This record gives sequence, structure tokens and C-alpha cells, in this order.
Amino acid sequence: MKKVEKATLRLSIFIPMSILFLLSIVVGIVAPESFFNVLNATAGFAFEKFGWLFQISSVLFFFMCAYLGFSRLGNIRFGGEDAKPELSYWNWFAICLCAGIATGILFWGVVEPLTHMYEPPEALGLVPGSEAAAMFSMTQTFIHWTYLPYVMYGICSVGIAYAVYNVKLPFQTSSMLYPFFGDKITGWLGAVVDNVCLFAIAGGIAAVLGVGTMQIGSGLNILTGVQPGKGLWVGIVSAIVLTYIISSYTGLQRGIKWLSDKNAKTFMVMLVLVFVFGPTGFILNFGTQATGHFIQNFFERTLYLSPIDGSPWPRWWPIYYWAIWIAYAPLTGMFFARVSKGRTIREFMMVAVFIPATFGLIWFSVFGGAAIHLQMNGAGIFEAMQAGGNEVAVFAFLQNFPLPKITSIIYLLVIFVSIVTMADSMTSTMASLSTSAYNNVDTEPSGKVKIFWGVVMSSIAIINLLSAGGKISGIDATKQISTVAGFPILFIMIAMAFGSMHMIMKQEKYDVAYFPKMVVKPALEEKQKVS
Repeated sequence: MKKVEKATLRLSIFIPMSILFLLSIVVGIVAPESFFNVLNATAGFAFEKFGWLFQISSVLFFFMCAYLGFSRLGNIRFGGEDAKPELSYWNWFAICLCAGIATGILFWGVVEPLTHMYEPPEALGLVPGSEAAAMFSMTQTFIHWTYLPYVMYGICSVGIAYAVYNVKLPFQTSSMLYPFFGDKITGWLGAVVDNVCLFAIAGGIAAVLGVGTMQIGSGLNILTGVQPGKGLWVGIVSAIVLTYIISSYTGLQRGIKWLSDKNAKTFMVMLVLVFVFGPTGFILNFGTQATGHFIQNFFERTLYLSPIDGSPWPRWWPIYYWAIWIAYAPLTGMFFARVSKGRTIREFMMVAVFIPATFGLIWFSVFGGAAIHLQMNGAGIFEAMQAGGNEVAVFAFLQNFPLPKITSIIYLLVIFVSIVTMADSMTSTMASLSTSAYNNVDTEPSGKVKIFWGVVMSSIAIINLLSAGGKISGIDATKQISTVAGFPILFIMIAMAFGSMHMIMKQEKYDVAYFPKMVVKPALEEKQKVS
């Protein structure tokens, strides 16, 4: 990998974002109640006024990705016909899984199926614990955790990869807007867009860090008796941050690649363990039926907003998910693009989008199906969740399998490594966007800048958890900050998606890799500079 001898800061990104995040941290410390109230008001406004747009955009991105993957456009190779991939299919899949949904499915794999089954929206009239409630639960869980999150990643990833490797634009999120704004993306306009994307990903990562911290704290409580609280949370976050900063500092090939490989293999082992030692027959029957309901009711459940009954359920579940996926999407797209050179669009859609999404469907069928079967037979997992919080669910679940202490320790390690892998990839990408490395996808950004962003994200996570106080749970606090983070990106991402589609569909106009004799703004390279 090429190295930057001395990476300089992209000041138009680094300075405004540093000021904004540091002010947020100070306000969270000095006036935590005000910090909470601002987040709450913003999240409420986003849902009430634009919940419909969150829902529709998720379906729109799905159709865009399906068209790109299965039409003739799928044959286009990132970097041109002679470009060679740097990663094997396995490493590529493992990285896209671990940087995508790995952290989330570890937490929600048991929690969400049980929650929706035993606490379905009252407005739907479902009987808690019934088969109808179970089918609603699994359908909604599949919607939240499989194909829709990955198509949000996918549309940004393809757009950035094509813009960078084929159109020869800067390695930045705003390059997807080139068809609309031309060379202006290298100036103030691109800086504004990249600033908003950077703000969103920091909020999204803070939300994930918060959820993972609470889950690890509960696991340590069950295994060692240590009571979770502010001090333990700070310690856990500090350990996570230290680890992913070290991993990020070592670079893609040594840090993220190694962690993703080991983590994905551990995922497979955990999946087989639950499938073999759990209610195997029930899992197969239940998962098959749930998949059928998911396909049949996809549009109705995806677009549910409860405008007549006014249920708060859509705000705290699907809108939260769309907001956090959208918050992740532009910078996750940068990271996925970075590891996809030499692949065709069709290969990308299969290996980096649809296969990890299908893995999510299998994971929830196995863990969710086993959890529901155990609960129906008196395991008391849902009662443990009500008494100790959602973060205890998986550890109560593992008590019903062989060697529960050992599997719980392994699960804790997998959670830890998953958070590290996800944060590692995003820290590196944030550093790329805020330094001169944004001009070259192959360069490794400054280690000092990686450390800075790692500390900032962890600080926001802690402030958010502690500022909620007794008003809402820590889980709801993380949902709130993710909604706030994703809200401004919603509008930008829709424009990015159409910009990406335009460039790819008009290949003969933009694609320098395939049409090298074509003159496409030769002055653009001269204008790529650190502003």
C-alpha cells in the first residue's frame, strides 16, 4: 500500500467538525439536560415531518441496487477491465459483514424478535405471543437488518467506487454529486457535503458504541458480579477506543483484514452452535415461514407509519434504523469502495451487499427462532430483558446452551471485536476525508488524525449515555442520537444516489477508465487540493 510521507489536514473539514464536536461534548458535560432536550426535539421533528421520506427512500435504494447488479451495468469493473482486486472473496465478504451489521446483530439477534412478538404495536391489534405476532416480529426484524441496510451502503459504495476508480474524481463522498455540480465538488460545496457526512457518521458510531458498551457491561455483571454504571461504561469505551485506534493505526491490510477474518469465522461457529444445540427443527420451520411472510408483506411493513392511530412505534423502530443506516452510508460507502477496486458492479452487489444481507436473515432466523422457542417453553428470556434491560437478553439466552459461561465469554469477545472492527473502518475513513489522503484512495491517512477522531466518537457516546439520565433508557438514548445524525444526510443521500446512477448509466460520458482518450475536465486534477 502506498504511504503518504506527510499527510496534511484538509482544514475545510477538520476545523468546523472539530469545533462542532468539541462544543457538543462541552454542552453534554455542562448542560446534559439541554443536550438531551435538543436531541429529543430534533428526533421528533425528523419523524413527524419526514418519516415518510425515510421509508420511501429505503425502497428506492433497493430497486436501484437490484437494477445495477442484475442489468448490463453490472459488467462494469471498478478501475477498468485490467484492474485487479486486492482482497479474496472471503476477506472482502468478512470486511463488509463486520463493518456493516455485525455489531448490531449481536445485540438485537435475540432482543428484537422477542420484543416485537411480545410487545407488538397496539394499533395493529396483534395478540402478544401469538403466531401472528411472531410472524410480524420476524418480518419486521428482517426488514430492519437484512437487505435494506445493505442497499443503503451499496448505492453509496458503488457511486464512490465508480467516481474514484473510473471517473478519476477525488476520494470523497461529495464526488457522487459531480453530475449536478461539476468541478464545484472540489471546493466549498464538496467541503459542506463532506462535513455533513462526517457529522452523521460520528453520531452513528457514537450510538453503536453506546449500545455495545451497555451490552458488554451487562455481560460482565452476569459473569463477574461487577455492577454496570457510569464508571464501568467509561472503562469499557476506553478499552474499545484504545484497541480500535491501535488497529486503525496499523492500516487496512494488517488491522481490519485480520480482525474481520477472525470475527467472521467466530460468527459462523456461534451460528452453528445455536443451530445444532438449539431447537433445530423449529428453527428450520419457523425461519422458512418467516421468510415467506417477509417476502409477502415486504412493502406493507416497510412503509408502515401509523398516521391514523398515531403509534410511536415507527419512530423508535424503522425510522431509527433508516436514520442510522443513512448516517453510516456515505462513509461506509467510502470504506467499501476502498476495498472493491478491480471488482465488477455485479460482484460488488453479490459479495458486499446481498450475501452479507442474507447472512443477517439466517442469523435472525437461528437466534430469533431459538429465542422464541425457548421463551415459549419457559426459559424466561423476555422476563430477564424486562428486569435487567435489553442488554442482558443474549446472556440469558446462552444459559440454555452447553457451557454457558464459556459461550458468554466468547460472545463478549465477539461483541468487543465487532465494535472495534466497525469503529476501525470508520475512523480510518473519517481520517481520510479530513486529510490530504482524500485525493488518493490508496494512501493511508495520518495516525494522529485517526486517534483524534477515535477519541471524539467515544466521548460523544459517553456524553449521550450519561445525559439521558432517568428520562429514557440508554438504548433509547442511542436511538435518539442516531436519528439526529441521519436526518440531514437523508436529503444529501437521495441526491448522491441519483448522481451515482446518472454517472454509471452515462458511462460513455464519464468513464475515463473505459474510454481513456475521452477528455473529461482535464483541469479537475489540478483543482484537487487541500483546502
